[in-house]
Amino acid sequence: MNCIIVEDQPPAQRILKKFIEEEGSLHLIKTFSDSLAAMDFMRSTAVDVLFLDINLPKMSGLEMLKSLTQTPHVILTTAYSEYALEGYNLNVIDYLLKPFSFQRFVQAVNKVPKRQEVIAPVAENLNRNQSENSFFVKTGHELVKVNPEDISYIHTDADYTELYVNTNKLLSHETLKYWMQQLPVSHFMQVHKSYLINLKKIERISGNLVYLGEGYKIPIGRAYKEAFLKRIIG
Repeated sequence: MNCIIVEDQPPAQRILKKFIEEEGSLHLIKTFSDSLAAMDFMRSTAVDVLFLDINLPKMSGLEMLKSLTQTPHVILTTAYSEYALEGYNLNVIDYLLKPFSFQRFVQAVNKVPKRQEVIAPVAENLNRNQSENSFFVKTGHELVKVNPEDISYIHTDADYTELYVNTNKLLSHETLKYWMQQLPVSHFMQVHKSYLINLKKIERISGNLVYLGEGYKIPIGRAYKEAFLKRIIG
């Protein structure tokens, strides 16, 4: 599971890094000293677990949590127990009161798979009960309802995919191949090794670029261009 640390105290950062390395199931991808930089990073990168201090410069951890549009699994860390209730009200996984032991750290991390195990079957059941025109996307520990007609395109990047739904972006750990199998072939086509587009969103094609609604500009891969143009022109 990919995780990040948002903590402004170097000693606390070092302890978290040490515990993450020893625990084994977590992969630390970035450490931040302030919440604004972390929020900017999370807009473009999928994060599974967020270790979040409450007392931070510029914006507190709780304010950051309230501002996130897509919330990963959050484990709060702080030296002040009075914030615990508000943290739990924000649906965090656990609350670590500093100083905490490695055993207590592992106990908090072990709650994450339990939450994921609950979400997966719920998403499956919800999708079964939806009409063929909508489905649910699991992003972090949230389920977001999506209508295929609202998807402009899907982009794959390393271990996750980005779904551009109207002007919003959803991060998913499903592969591009998965989305190709889930979405109607009558409306969607792969035009590049990293891009799947909604054909109904096309506004114009120029050279090796296809322009979609909402101002999106997508490259056309050489290996896909002939089939794509044949599909469009006939």
